[in-house]
Amino acid sequence: MAKVVVKKKGTMRSFSSGGGSSVETSPLRPYQIEKMPPCMDKCPNHTNIRGMLTALTMAEKQGRTIEESFRKAFDILAEKNPFPSSCGRVCPHPCESGCNRQEKEGSVGINNLERFIGDWALDQRIGFTAPAQRYSEKIAVIGSGPAGMSCAYQLARLGYPVTVFEAFPQTGGMLRYGIPAYRLPRKILDAEMQRILDLGVELKPMTVIGRDIPYQDLQKDYKAIFVGIGAHQGKKLGIPGEEVANLWTGTAFLNQANSGKPVDLGDHVVVVGGGDTAIDAARVSRRLGAKATILYRRTRTEMPAIEEEIVGAEEENVSLMFLAAPLQVITKDGKAVGMICQRMELGEPDASGRRRPVPIAGDTFELPCSTIIAAISQEPDFAGFDDLREGRDWVKVDDRGHTKVNGVYAGGDDLELGLVTIAVYQGRRAADTIHRELRGLPFEDETNLPVQSHDRLLLNYFEQKVRTEAQKLDPATRLAKGDLEITSTLTEAEALAEAFRCMSCGSCFECGQCWSYCQDGAIKKPVIKGLPYLFKLEICNGCKKCAEQCPCGVIEMR
Repeated sequence: MAKVVVKKKGTMRSFSSGGGSSVETSPLRPYQIEKMPPCMDKCPNHTNIRGMLTALTMAEKQGRTIEESFRKAFDILAEKNPFPSSCGRVCPHPCESGCNRQEKEGSVGINNLERFIGDWALDQRIGFTAPAQRYSEKIAVIGSGPAGMSCAYQLARLGYPVTVFEAFPQTGGMLRYGIPAYRLPRKILDAEMQRILDLGVELKPMTVIGRDIPYQDLQKDYKAIFVGIGAHQGKKLGIPGEEVANLWTGTAFLNQANSGKPVDLGDHVVVVGGGDTAIDAARVSRRLGAKATILYRRTRTEMPAIEEEIVGAEEENVSLMFLAAPLQVITKDGKAVGMICQRMELGEPDASGRRRPVPIAGDTFELPCSTIIAAISQEPDFAGFDDLREGRDWVKVDDRGHTKVNGVYAGGDDLELGLVTIAVYQGRRAADTIHRELRGLPFEDETNLPVQSHDRLLLNYFEQKVRTEAQKLDPATRLAKGDLEITSTLTEAEALAEAFRCMSCGSCFECGQCWSYCQDGAIKKPVIKGLPYLFKLEICNGCKKCAEQCPCGVIEMR
């Protein structure tokens, strides 16, 4: 059936020339110049988000079944990230903050789509392809968190024998021991971790490198070492009276609760801090039956926690007490029974860009509680890794992942506290460096395309489409069911509807606008599906219509 191209009303931009003519109207000629979509630019791992979405939206045009397109989308995601299901649940999706669709009715639900594709692949039991060749150089990875397992995954799929040493009983690092199951179900995490192990990665749990075994000993048997030990060591408050049994650090509390070990909280937990660990600790406390209050020295505006998680805590009746800081723990019979707190006000911005909290002289109050959780910060346990640490700056690496020790690379929270997606990127970057150095290959820049801004798009071409949101459990059910996942995965129909909101910024999606508006016959449609449109520049008169009417901004006149 012949393809019918409809010129949509209101899509045509003004241009100087009239109808087709053999007379040259401009010396410029059209070229397809691929751009970087802002979603990919904002993603710390530079995931090919546009490719994942257009794999779904181009299925019919390129002659694929929807199942084939789901598989293609998964392969695109897995090229850089082996954890699409996990990241689709816990990543605060900075990619969506860059989405050009915001200039219409709202950004594309990239995070929900990543999760849908990841879950689809798990449901289909799709594994990773075994490497075509094998190398002899053995690689050691210390830590099985997102950075370590990302590095192990990339090296294993290249054909290297990889051994992962993990201090805890199970893989996952902070994904398992820091993030509650109601955000990241363990069956999802287990399945994504196992898929990496199935590539032949050897796991040695309950093996503490650095303390029990010097990591330098590994250098005798392994050609390279990646250090991804994370930051599991919480910081206390540094105030009088805190050396009591019922004062936990945020990381220690979450590790205990997420490991399924009993925690006696009493009836009222006070959590000090405003980050994700504080929010998670308070929400877990509510699930364990306690009243929870978060004490934060700034206001809600300055809280670094993910907005969605703050809202979730509010829905679950977590009390948020702002502009207050702990001064002293009140103890009785060796236990904390409350805190003396200082009222604060905001002063000038500090190094973080947030307004600095300033004590209000003489304004204090008492806050009774049965348990205190200090979730103000965390750091790595550097026991045995002292030669990697660079003072207060923790481990430092260059732009290829090298530490100051030859043959040792690092990534994840032992560099600096950050997103899971950042850790995945740092593990991937180190794996690429190791491979290229072992094989003598040149390095390549993967982010060298210009970013496509919204003002280069033909926004009126795209119809208004309401964003599809995932369903959530009501607060009462969440608290009653404990570990039950709060947010659901999109259905297939919902996922496809959301994918079609992508505007394919900076890459042709075969809309036919250029062909429809060219009156000189200078643009030829491909005979084979999926091949690019061709430009016969020798008969083009430079009228610019194709560039002006290109919705995604891929055509430029040069």
